[in-house]
Amino acid sequence: MTTTTFKKILSANDVGATGGHQGGILVPKTARDLIEFLPKLDSNTKNPDAWIECVDEAGILHRFRFVYYNNSLHDSNGTRNEYRITYMTKYFRTLGAREGDTLEISRVENREQYSISVKRQLPEVALHQEQGGYKIKLSSSWSRVH
Repeated sequence: MTTTTFKKILSANDVGATGGHQGGILVPKTARDLIEFLPKLDSNTKNPDAWIECVDEAGILHRFRFVYYNNSLHDSNGTRNEYRITYMTKYFRTLGAREGDTLEISRVENREQYSISVKRQLPEVALHQEQGGYKIKLSSSWSRVH
């Protein structure tokens, strides 16, 4: 059976280090493979959601909410049109996850349960030359692991 894995380098906002009040980790609408990998959501419903059951490396079961905030499609004054995975803050805090750590989520084909882990490794970085030196830019988008 095939296992599919996606990863995301966590931002300070993702792990709650900025003190901001973010509504979960963003799943870009352009990440079609990732959206298809996650539970199906019906865009004809206002703010559809589904619970994702994930088992971590220690065998602990976590439940996260995958939601499509889509009030812009249903309300005349609606502004939101975005996918997010919520209820992750406690998980990140328990692990001591930090900006630059890598979140990985996997699922074996035809199974409902996902696996999740946070890797403390050096993230892929890009150096950008600026006046007086280099600036390191961390990628914060999702990518599929091949």
